[in-house]
Amino acid sequence: MLVLGCSSLKRNQPNNFNVAQRQMILNAENETPMRVFKINNKKDSLVLRMKSTYVKPNSEDVILKRFVDRLFATVRDSMSMGVGIAAPQVGILKNIIWVQRFDKDQFPFEVYLNPKIIHYSKVKLKRREGCLSIPNRRDTLNIRSKVIDVEYDTMQGEHVRESISDFTSIIFQHEIDHLNGILYLDHLEKEINEAN
Repeated sequence: MLVLGCSSLKRNQPNNFNVAQRQMILNAENETPMRVFKINNKKDSLVLRMKSTYVKPNSEDVILKRFVDRLFATVRDSMSMGVGIAAPQVGILKNIIWVQRFDKDQFPFEVYLNPKIIHYSKVKLKRREGCLSIPNRRDTLNIRSKVIDVEYDTMQGEHVRESISDFTSIIFQHEIDHLNGILYLDHLEKEINEAN
């Protein structure tokens, strides 16, 4: 893992959660899960297809902290029990994901701000995927890279570059897709079209 201390103009901008987002975030306590948006709901589906925006790392930002906590509560809720979640899945279009790190001792969940994949290995993995936003469905994909290099920010404002492999890399790829309005079904459809 490489920690970089770089600054940019974006880092000096406020998070600017809009009024609706602030209401969604602040309408319950930190431990309260949020509603997961589903692809089979027309309004939810429109949100799930939108791109997310930059979020300024700031562990002192009360709204950001509440949101990060509630997003974690959502992925760990007994109704979800996922291995990852992205902010758009609860209707907040910000570049924030939680990922369970199966490549670390005790498989901790970790939060990442502004994650971006900067390199994909040519070696692919074949794995079944599901999604909290796509109810009652799992499909096998062959397109996820075995190893990826990612950059992200921590809540404390550190900029990190890291290489991630195997199942954890699949989770990162899946969740970062959500930040770009992409669902795993889009990859499945592409695979089917290319096979015909």
